[in-house]
Amino acid sequence: MLIIGGGNAGISLAARLRRYRFKDIAVIEPKSRHLYQPLFSHIAGGTADAFEAVRLQSAVTPQGVAWIRDKAVDVSTDTHTVLLESGSAITYDHLVVCPGIQNDWSSIPGLKEAMEGPHGASNYEYELAPKAWDLFRGMTGGTVVFTQPSGPASCAGAAQKPLYLACDHWRREGVLKDIRVVLAVPTPTIFGMEIIDEELNRKIDEYGIEVRFSTELASVEPQARTVQLLNTATGAAETLSYDVLHAVPPQSAPQWLKTTDLPAPGNRAGFVEVDPLILRHPRFPEVWSLGDSASTLNSKSGAALRTQAKVLAKNLRAVTRGRKPTTKYNQYSACPFVVSRNTVVFSEFDDKYSPMPTVPGWNNLARERRLTFIAERVMLPKIYWNLILRGLA
Repeated sequence: MLIIGGGNAGISLAARLRRYRFKDIAVIEPKSRHLYQPLFSHIAGGTADAFEAVRLQSAVTPQGVAWIRDKAVDVSTDTHTVLLESGSAITYDHLVVCPGIQNDWSSIPGLKEAMEGPHGASNYEYELAPKAWDLFRGMTGGTVVFTQPSGPASCAGAAQKPLYLACDHWRREGVLKDIRVVLAVPTPTIFGMEIIDEELNRKIDEYGIEVRFSTELASVEPQARTVQLLNTATGAAETLSYDVLHAVPPQSAPQWLKTTDLPAPGNRAGFVEVDPLILRHPRFPEVWSLGDSASTLNSKSGAALRTQAKVLAKNLRAVTRGRKPTTKYNQYSACPFVVSRNTVVFSEFDDKYSPMPTVPGWNNLARERRLTFIAERVMLPKIYWNLILRGLA
């Protein structure tokens, strides 16, 4: 069993397969650090320290699973081999492709340079998240622009979390009234679910945030400190000056994956083609995928991935025992919107953004609550490190 990717998807799946008594499991992962991305928003917003989001890859790799510290650069479905950056090739009987998603910083003119400069930051890179908090806590006035990309993204709603955390901080410091806060979202509403939109719009009004709906970041002039925003519904362009730019980049599958025959023909984003229910490749039955690199129907998130890992592990177990894969993924996803320094609006939904509660009283959880903040900020990191990565949750 060969797994490409040692992030949440690859490690949690490998651990679950070990518990199903699979042998000869190997994970291909070039990085020496394992990162817990949901904490990046808290790092950017000043409610977590950077060290809390990182562990050594060797420490999270399950016992009995081989860690191949190399990078996959190609897959040959004809010969059942994965080519590595070092020049080696590894054969597989079953292959799980889950290398995650890539941040396409260079796809927007000037964005990469802005992030490298002194006034740009993002909660979508481990190194840029602490920079965001340094910029936010140093502000006493000026203009801050937050942007959220269109298209597939890893937990797209996370783009808004540092926004609310920063506004709450500025309000507590008594400077929010002196800071102009602009948020550009690509959608016609703030999220797409009535009850969640209601809660988020209430916080937006409370903080005095200016929202540009159906709007994307078109370009950045880092030296002039200006952004051009494009309204995709009307075609109107707007140029804004900024003191701080917090941007989330467009995202797609890793570049090497786009060049293989694993994506569906015509899928420019390059995600692995899978049956969205059983997570198996429709053309190559020995290939499977989950997480951000799979072309499933759901909104990409860690909550979706956790459900997918259970489904894929059960289906792999069935196939290796000569049975048909019958366990189906229900398209569940979730996004906890951190809307203050001690409250969360918790959304659970399917691929059509219809409510998909997992516990009784979902409507109460969807409202702003301190309880859900404790669950998201305190409990979930512990569950991740101690249970999810061990195939126990």
